[in-house]
Amino acid sequence: MSTHARRERLLLADLLETAGSDAPTLCEGWTTHDLAAHLVVRERRADAAAGLLLKPLAGRLDRVQAEFAAKPYGELVQLFREGPPRMSPFAVKQVDEAANTVEFYVHAEDVRRAQPDWQPREIDPVFADALWSRIERIAKAVGRKSPVGLVLRRPDGRTVVAHRGIPVVTATAEPGELAVFLFGRQDAARVELEGDKEAVAKLQAAKLGI
Repeated sequence: MSTHARRERLLLADLLETAGSDAPTLCEGWTTHDLAAHLVVRERRADAAAGLLLKPLAGRLDRVQAEFAAKPYGELVQLFREGPPRMSPFAVKQVDEAANTVEFYVHAEDVRRAQPDWQPREIDPVFADALWSRIERIAKAVGRKSPVGLVLRRPDGRTVVAHRGIPVVTATAEPGELAVFLFGRQDAARVELEGDKEAVAKLQAAKLGI
């Protein structure tokens, strides 16, 4: 059965393939080749991917990612398209859906929105609700770096607190835009920010995300 994560994986693989290996992304300092290497390492080398969360292991992650980045771009894209190996936690559908739906969506936008002629992607209501459900679960963990209080709000009024603090800034947008914003791509996200002018400026300049 297809899942949101599986669909986003295939869409992202297609975008990477079409863009080519040297295209820019919204990930600072990364080309599409670097992003493809990251995606493969993340689900095929758990021993190194732990460096994404644990600073003492960051050096090992950098070394392993550099090794994978030396591989042919087409091979990396195909490995990502095929999905994780059977023994990977990501091979479990429920884990894949929980961990990768937003991850792959945001990285797809990293490729799309780095192009000068990008246009907003139309998201169907079912997928929008799926993104919102994930945002509700991870908002506090991802929003912990916010320098001000941060509330995420959908146009229909549903809200989630991403970070408690004063002053408070409220970011209003559809779930896809909120995901892009929350994961540190503030300049590329189309959101409406309400709050003190100085607080808004601090939020826009902050390094949000994991």
